[in-house]
Amino acid sequence: MQYGTDLRAAVQAPGTTPLIGIYDMYSASIAAQHYDGFFVSGFGFAASHYGLPDIGFIAWPDMVEFTERLRLAFPTHHLLVDIDDGYVDPEVACHVVQRLERAGASGVILEDQKRPRRCGHADGKQILPLEEYLEKLDLVLQSRRDLLVVARTDATEESEIIRRAAALAETDADVVLVDGVRSIEWISRIREVVGSKPLLFNQIAGGKSPRLSLTELTDLHVDVAIYSTPCLFAAHSAIDSALLELKAADGRLPAMAHTGAVGVKAATELLEKNISRHHEHRAPVPAQ
Repeated sequence: MQYGTDLRAAVQAPGTTPLIGIYDMYSASIAAQHYDGFFVSGFGFAASHYGLPDIGFIAWPDMVEFTERLRLAFPTHHLLVDIDDGYVDPEVACHVVQRLERAGASGVILEDQKRPRRCGHADGKQILPLEEYLEKLDLVLQSRRDLLVVARTDATEESEIIRRAAALAETDADVVLVDGVRSIEWISRIREVVGSKPLLFNQIAGGKSPRLSLTELTDLHVDVAIYSTPCLFAAHSAIDSALLELKAADGRLPAMAHTGAVGVKAATELLEKNISRHHEHRAPVPAQ
């Protein structure tokens, strides 16, 4: 199956294509009931797999192994994978891209940060010289076969944002992302600069970018929206609330009847859908 081709078609379709950030197999299992595309978020993966912030701790074999597990359980979903800076070295970046494509990834995002790297919506980001990033990006593009590649810049100074967005639009990358865009006006400016090249917008709760609906993003001619952390942050709130309630109840679990609470039966039924022998009977989730 040509996963890159399928994601490319979704990006080129009318409207803004949403890709939901997932952080483990269980969050993906829930998200799969609602959306047909996943974003394998570096922020979420660093938090769930290592219990660490998104500042460069991810080891690429762990990301490849996670992608393999996702693809086996979700054969029809788009999988866009965050590979940060390509794990520093261009040769490593190319190797990882080939491994991810074989594992079933639909696409990757390659950023122009240098170490120590930061979450795209954090302060203190440093970027590579543009020529050095373009060389790395070109090697990655030569290494892929069908994989969709998103070229991302983390530039924050206005003239440098424009310069880099224009340069990325001239490459063979499939999509351009300027991370941490701070206003609707700047989304419009970037849209003009990249011309006909598909544009991606990253939404993260508490981040630097405005909160926009898919309808608003479509009106701004944004082609893809990634939602990095809704599952992770919702789990944070829900787990904290559940444990506060358990403390208040002196350790007595809440009653299941008529509460809509999830129990072992509902969780097992959800996870049974991921067993690979059932996949031939599963239809793709309709696009949202």
